[in-house]
Amino acid sequence: MMNIGIIGAGAIGAAIAKLLTQNGIKVGIANSRGPASLAALVAGLGGNAQAVTVQEASRADIVFLAVNWSKLPQAVQALGPWRGRIVVDTNNPIEAPLFKPFDLAGKASSQVVADMLPGAQLVKAFNHLPPALLANPAAEGGKRVLFYSGEHQAAKQTVAALIEKLGFFSIDLGNLEQGRLAQFPGGPLPALNLVKHS
Repeated sequence: MMNIGIIGAGAIGAAIAKLLTQNGIKVGIANSRGPASLAALVAGLGGNAQAVTVQEASRADIVFLAVNWSKLPQAVQALGPWRGRIVVDTNNPIEAPLFKPFDLAGKASSQVVADMLPGAQLVKAFNHLPPALLANPAAEGGKRVLFYSGEHQAAKQTVAALIEKLGFFSIDLGNLEQGRLAQFPGGPLPALNLVKHS
């Protein structure tokens, strides 16, 4: 079993940690304030969760990146080398309280993130649903849909398998440029609560 790290312990990071631990997957979760600040969160997640440093989380086989957009450069600048490890980009280029889109000079947000993580195999996923829906894969007698995109086929297959293991139905959007479809703001897919019925 691959080990999984999460950088970011806000609503999205915590929702993903809950999904993983409920499915028997061990996870190390980190934030900028250090492991001690995560004691209550980890206690609520149970024995499959551990508070770790950002450096420790970044060395996992699969690393979820769930950090406010403005804080991303600082959060990742001291990490790496990535050596082909999979990074799941859950971020969108917008944040509270202003919800003003960041200027990405025409690039897809995940292309910007990929440039910050040389050597990583980046997969965009877990970014188009709000935390409340992300925490509940089963819905209306079916499975919620999660989109993913990336440049590396093997990495995408690994993330797709994890998405399915967590109880979602996965849909491949293509490369990171095509992943704009699920980027918020701008794409047509964010916040669409799609359910796949058998």
